Amino acid sequence: MRVIATAGHVDHGKSTLVQALTGSNPDRLEEEQRRGLTIVLGFAWMDLALPDGTLEPVSIVDVPGHIDFIKNMLAGVGSIDAAILVIAADEGVMPQTREHLAILDLLALPEGLVALTKTDLIDDPEWLELIELDIQEILVGTRLEGAPIVRVSAQSGEGLNQLRSHLARALTALPPRRDRGRPRLPIDRIFSLPGFGTIVTGTLSDGHLAVGEPVDILPDGPSGRVRALQTHKQEIERALPGSRVAMNVSGIATDEIRRGQVAVTPGTLRATRLLDVSFRLLPDAPKPLRHNTAVDLFSGASETPAHIRLLAAEELPPGGNAWLQLRLDQPVLVAAGDRFILRQPSPSLTLGGGEILDPHPRRRYRRNDATVLTRLETLAQGSPDEIVLQALEREPLLSEQELITASGLDKEIAGAAIQQLHKDGPMRGLDERRLLISESAYQQVVADMQLLLGEFHLNFPLRQGMPRSEVRSRLRVVGAGGVRKELPQRAFNDLTVQASEDGLVASQENTVRLLSHSVRYSSTQQRAVDRTLQAYAEAPFSPPNAIDTLSLLNDDEDLLDSLIEMDIIVRLPGSVYLRQEDFAVATQKTIALARTRGAITLADVRDLLDTSRKYAQALLEELDARRVTRRVGDERTLIGVEQ
Repeated sequence: MRVIATAGHVDHGKSTLVQALTGSNPDRLEEEQRRGLTIVLGFAWMDLALPDGTLEPVSIVDVPGHIDFIKNMLAGVGSIDAAILVIAADEGVMPQTREHLAILDLLALPEGLVALTKTDLIDDPEWLELIELDIQEILVGTRLEGAPIVRVSAQSGEGLNQLRSHLARALTALPPRRDRGRPRLPIDRIFSLPGFGTIVTGTLSDGHLAVGEPVDILPDGPSGRVRALQTHKQEIERALPGSRVAMNVSGIATDEIRRGQVAVTPGTLRATRLLDVSFRLLPDAPKPLRHNTAVDLFSGASETPAHIRLLAAEELPPGGNAWLQLRLDQPVLVAAGDRFILRQPSPSLTLGGGEILDPHPRRRYRRNDATVLTRLETLAQGSPDEIVLQALEREPLLSEQELITASGLDKEIAGAAIQQLHKDGPMRGLDERRLLISESAYQQVVADMQLLLGEFHLNFPLRQGMPRSEVRSRLRVVGAGGVRKELPQRAFNDLTVQASEDGLVASQENTVRLLSHSVRYSSTQQRAVDRTLQAYAEAPFSPPNAIDTLSLLNDDEDLLDSLIEMDIIVRLPGSVYLRQEDFAVATQKTIALARTRGAITLADVRDLLDTSRKYAQALLEELDARRVTRRVGDERTLIGVEQ
């Protein structure tokens, strides 16, 4: 399904032409029909015969031509596939003809043609030829340059079939509507019907909507559910991208929403008050555009006051191009790639327009920042790979779907770019690729980890490594946009494994260390260790207590922690310590006795090891904690071990 809009000066026959093409009068208000003047957007539809003989359903948005209603016109041309620029043969090119043409050009209209109407009023063929020459002249340099000019009369029907044929060829040349998996319905009309409740209309883009699905009205609107959908007064279960849709929503009153808001699937998009854009000032603008000028932003069906920030100049001359950052007075819902128009509020005047490059800049930029300007250039001109990678560098640790959304590209194009970036190396996956990170962000976070580890080793030279939980809690992945994210546990584990495989750190079960780090005891410390271990060897199951152990180690708690961390000494409950090999022997003997007897008591272990109750109890509590034994009353039985 395709959407066509009319454009052109007031009283040049737009609505009459639409009625002749479709059989429906798009002027629905009594005042419009009485005055013969379109005030609000009108809608009609027809089945258009394509060159291959198939019928294409086409929606037509009829826009006002009067200068007083230019804002209504802008609300109708935001999501169209083609336009019919209507020019009356008896008047020719007029002021609103030029302004509407400029708007269509700024919106990068994919296809269009000119309908030269009211030809039945002209008897002089030379007059029609002069008018056509004037039209060709104003089309030069616009996206409609070279477009067909079709002479038509809505009264006699002359030229209507030719007009339909040109429209069919133009629509056939268009690529399929994009499906980004995030439907947006910019609301251009709101009304209610008895027994149905609230109904909104708009042109659906970027995804599908289905009956029964939840929707959010953004920005600042309520949530509801799709009760019913219509296209061309036909009930449908699922609306396709590019179609004109009437959506009946439950749970929302008409006074809770306004034109310009957008119906979206919950969680897919968010509003913004800051935009990075490319902009072109019209050549006939009355003066240069200066930094911090107040403007009105038109995007989709919305109108929002804003101030411009010129990022690379003090002012922009007429006809010039520039990178802007727009600071909005109110939040809007837009996406990367959307086209927009800027107008001067007073006196009302179209200034220019362009493309939204980043709908969610992280901050206000310093002017003349070369890094920022390079980034905007990439967003405007870069390949899909560059755009996807830049989106990930700005906000790391995104899922694939989140990255597709952040890139603003079509689902298929962004997905292919992600696969290529994985293959070529600029992108890594963490946690089985549930989260994505750019290679530059990976290198930076590992470098930060190395700095943390170096500081830790300096402060605690006797520790084998920094506890993994402490490393993760202090580490942040920082994007180019300034966003800081903590690594989820599984992603952190994967990161340390990859860093270890890359030879950047040594990842162990409970610690992480620099490859260059190893525990080295001084001669005094080594003598203390030897002395302590000798005392433990002389009484393997009744070694020195905690106080005596520290005394043997010259009261060096760091030295004791080092022996525990390196599994030379095992810490048991109750501040009891055993050498690792003695703990292993005691465990084996206890398991063997329990296997023989079926159950053992604390006294049994005490006698088995010829030790005190304190040490036997500490051993059994440790075996309980390790799920080797289970306490049942005063006895222990084996679990997790063959019996």
